[in-house]
Amino acid sequence: MQTIEVVVDALARQGKHNLALTLMPVDGGLLPAWQAGAHIDLHLTAGLVRQYSLAGNPQDRSRYLLCVKLEAASRGGSRYVHQQLRPGQRLLVSLPRTLFSLQPAAHTLLIAAGIGITPLLAMAEQLDASGQSFELHYYVKQRDEVAFAERWQQGFQHGRCTLWSGCEGHSPRNHLPPALQQADGRQLYLCGPTGFMDHVSASALQQGWLSYQIHQENFVAPAPAPAPARAELADAGEGFTLTLQRSGQSFFIPPQQTIASVLLDNQVAVPLSCEMGICGACLTPVLAGQPDHRDTVQSAAEKAGSEQHIALCCSRSCTAQLVIDL
Repeated sequence: MQTIEVVVDALARQGKHNLALTLMPVDGGLLPAWQAGAHIDLHLTAGLVRQYSLAGNPQDRSRYLLCVKLEAASRGGSRYVHQQLRPGQRLLVSLPRTLFSLQPAAHTLLIAAGIGITPLLAMAEQLDASGQSFELHYYVKQRDEVAFAERWQQGFQHGRCTLWSGCEGHSPRNHLPPALQQADGRQLYLCGPTGFMDHVSASALQQGWLSYQIHQENFVAPAPAPAPARAELADAGEGFTLTLQRSGQSFFIPPQQTIASVLLDNQVAVPLSCEMGICGACLTPVLAGQPDHRDTVQSAAEKAGSEQHIALCCSRSCTAQLVIDL
């Protein structure tokens, strides 16, 4: 996977437990273009790669802006950013990837919770720059958790931002935006904890929104849903055989290992990144067999479509044999 070298130009506190990173090109030129909703892989140290949404203005190619929350159950990424990263340090980053992009709409509704504000801030910037109507609702537990407070004070020309604090009685559990009551011609974008997105999405569906109007991005992989009935194999107890079409190699994938780990153990290169099924880096075309999709990158329509792709880091097979384009 192609990478570019950047330098940490600045680190800035953005609300309680959040740290903003400004990354600049080392040669002083322009960074690759990106669209709101994009994320990059950040190579922090040997073997430690994490994905973060771009939070700045897509029109500004002089820098990439990220915001990282220090997670209590950090797997190493957020802890490294908060405790070890320093201005002037050079890092490798991937090219921006967009799996959470804006769709045409008469009006766009953005609803974020906590650090989920990062991709939705970029969406607000892009919508405002293009003169499109939008509103952004940002939920935090307490006011001191708000990230990019100065940006919200500036306001937007074509949209408005409303901050909601749970400690002030405006939790998403009991206070959702009135705009959810109108779905016609609109698109809804959600980002934040899984429970928050599930609640808002369910509320929107009850208000008449259709599933294709609702978009969300996961920062962590939710618990996998029960797999569909397998015609040929109960994978949970037996595993399956994977064949690589290009080389003709076949490997047995036991229940306790992922496809990616088996391939890596056999010196087959796999474009891994998040390893949780939330980034799309390892999506690979399926040529035969039925995947047991466990990623959160692909939509329900994509998972049910005629052209199938499987996330090698987490998904499995509903059939005893699976052939992929690798």
